[in-house]
Amino acid sequence: MNDSCQVDFYVLARPGQSAEHLACKLAMMAWEQGHHVAVLTADEAEADSLDEVMWDYPPGRFLPHCRGQADPETPVSIDTCAAEIPADRDVVINLADSAIPEPGRFRRLLEIVPGVEQKRLASRQKFREYRNMGLEPAHHTIGK
Repeated sequence: MNDSCQVDFYVLARPGQSAEHLACKLAMMAWEQGHHVAVLTADEAEADSLDEVMWDYPPGRFLPHCRGQADPETPVSIDTCAAEIPADRDVVINLADSAIPEPGRFRRLLEIVPGVEQKRLASRQKFREYRNMGLEPAHHTIGK
């Protein structure tokens, strides 16, 4: 495993904050810095929803994206299976409830923690799993 994977947890301070909007902002920032990004969702319904949001958010901007491994030239992919994240992606934004297996495959791993209690519990488990893998996740609170 690559020890250089940086793991960051972005905790949404309020229940009404949108994990999808934050994922779009983070993907936009990473793309603008020259990274190839994968956003992992829990299922196809969440992937469909995120796909729609990426067309309009952030307002006035376009975030070039595709579903799955459709085009390696597209800087952002939306995926539903961690094992199928394209090898060219160096930043992963995880919206799913499970930890990313073998996070060392990536340079950065961004975990978004929604304000919903069930999602927070899943995120606490992911945090423990990454620590057990020898990683030291950072913690950032968004929207205090």
